[in-house]
Amino acid sequence: MEGTKIKIPVRKKARIEIIPLIDVIFFLLATFVLFTLSLNRIQSLPVDLPAATPPTGQPPPKDDSVTIQVSGEGAIFWNKELIDMTEVPSRIAYYKTQVEDPRILIAGDEKARFGQTVAILDEVRKAGIQKFSVETRTRPTGK
Repeated sequence: MEGTKIKIPVRKKARIEIIPLIDVIFFLLATFVLFTLSLNRIQSLPVDLPAATPPTGQPPPKDDSVTIQVSGEGAIFWNKELIDMTEVPSRIAYYKTQVEDPRILIAGDEKARFGQTVAILDEVRKAGIQKFSVETRTRPTGK
């Protein structure tokens, strides 16, 4: 008896076809291009802005505000002039009598103590000065 031969079909390897993948990519590209072309352009209105005019011969207002700076070593500066803490109330009172609209800026250097700054602020309030500011950025000592 002769053996019968059974033919087993040879399986082909699966592979990724690149041509349909390229077709899908071109379809997506064309879709996005057509979509962006159909978007409405942003419409704007022309606005005539006013031009700045220079001041008409008036001198700039005189700045008679005072800067009191507290340093980390405990030194106090009145407009860059080193003073003692005991001089602060009398200087504030004198300043208030000499200036029509007194304004004070309280500043500190990087190592200034909060307590001493609050003491200066209390003296300003005791003198009845309503316009005062506390500078939130540090500056070099005595500047």
